[in-house]
Amino acid sequence: MLNISKKNPIIENIDQFSTIRDLSTRPHYKILNKIILGVSITGLIILFFPWTQNISGSGSVTTLKPDQRPQTVQTAIAGRIEKWFVKEGDFVNKGDTILFISEIKEDYLDPNLMENTKNQVDAKKMAQQSYGGKVTSLSGQIQAIENERNLKLKQAKNKIRQAFLKVKSDSIDLIAVKTQVKIATTQFNRSLTLNKEGLKPLTDVEEKRLKLQECEAKIITQENKFITSENELINAKVEINRIAAEYAEKDSKARSDQFTAISNQYDTKAQVTKLENQYNNYKIRNGMYYIKAPQSGYVNRALQSGIGETIKEGTQIVSIMPSKYDIAVETYVSPNDLPLVHKGEKVRVWFDGWPTIVFSGWPNMSYGTFGGKIVAIENFISDNGKFRVLISPDKDESPWPKQVSMGSGAQTLALLENVPVWFEIWRTLNGFPPNYYQPKNTATKVKK
Repeated sequence: MLNISKKNPIIENIDQFSTIRDLSTRPHYKILNKIILGVSITGLIILFFPWTQNISGSGSVTTLKPDQRPQTVQTAIAGRIEKWFVKEGDFVNKGDTILFISEIKEDYLDPNLMENTKNQVDAKKMAQQSYGGKVTSLSGQIQAIENERNLKLKQAKNKIRQAFLKVKSDSIDLIAVKTQVKIATTQFNRSLTLNKEGLKPLTDVEEKRLKLQECEAKIITQENKFITSENELINAKVEINRIAAEYAEKDSKARSDQFTAISNQYDTKAQVTKLENQYNNYKIRNGMYYIKAPQSGYVNRALQSGIGETIKEGTQIVSIMPSKYDIAVETYVSPNDLPLVHKGEKVRVWFDGWPTIVFSGWPNMSYGTFGGKIVAIENFISDNGKFRVLISPDKDESPWPKQVSMGSGAQTLALLENVPVWFEIWRTLNGFPPNYYQPKNTATKVKK
């Protein structure tokens, strides 16, 4: 065990060595002291240099519009892979055929399905036209029945008027006959009285009696004619009611047939519409056998392979990268830094694989960074515990490199206020957030 408490004779006599005595006189120690002093002064000066506070983030290259991002082409129907028309890396225009599939569902296996359905549609259309013709014919029949009824009613009304006039005429004749009977009776009584007085012969009395009997016979005949005329008037009135009832029945039957034809016509029309819809569905389904490119781009990857494989509805076939897109960067910031980020702020961006020299506190001294502008800030936290921020190229600065690939990594710096270096060191050591920053152009003005 070492005896450290005791004096070491070697240390006490170290000044006896010439090398130790020459150390204090060597010139490079003076230079070292000057360097240390200069570095200290420089460090002290640097502490008062301006430092740009910033918010760093990491993300990847994407696009501004959703329709410009890589997408997968899916099949809308189930089928069997029959033929490929593209390979990975090919450029396809919008509407180019990528894959052909055949039918596997038993409802669509008939090769004459389209033709048979078309024939059914044509047959139903003919039936619809036939019902339409029947409706038109029944409309004409109803019109004819109404015209005939009007004529019959007019004829019956004329008969009623004739019967009424005949009754009136017979009643007048009956009154005249009754008057003649009264006259004949008076003449017979006068002749009989004069015969009794001897003023008139018996032959004159017989003549008056004969004339009276003739008048009485006429009154019976005239009464029969009058009663017959009244019966004819009643029959004429009954006839008009019969005609109205008869033609009402005919009209009702014709209208019933017409409504039945109209109902059948509408039912056939519904069947025609259903068959046409079915025919169009078959036609559209036949077009779905050829899977086409939704937009121009490059085939990145074939997600299905082989010939004869069966795929379901919604199965992903290939991945396509659009040929034209507006590049952007999506980055993520922590919730602690989210209040410091605002839409429209300028951001420095550099990409993985691109030569870059970055001084986060002195952005003007950095090399290989590009200007960006915040266009969108997500209001809901992502799965990684940070908030997503979308950045587009700044048109006032140099354009972003075209060699940057979609999905490659990117780093971002959102520039905030300028503070002294010592303040930034003190803030970092204490774990304080950057100074709250509000852009001047977003400040609201209160009007009186």
